[in-house]
Amino acid sequence: MDSILIHGGVALQGKVRIQGSKNAALPILAATLLTKETSFIRNCPKIADVYGMMNLLKSLGCTV
Repeated sequence: MDSILIHGGVALQGKVRIQGSKNAALPILAATLLTKETSFIRNCPKIADVYGMMNLLKSLGCTV
């Protein structure tokens, strides 16, 4: 999938519930860089890769 094109005058909003998995958590953590708003991520696996990403985000100036 190259892109998603959405037509309409209403902003998208909502919540998505996912299972805690490394393959989902790492891209979601990276995606938090795309917004200036506070992101709340729950059910994140407690593994070295996630802690490494958290350290990377901190080094970029994020509060984790």
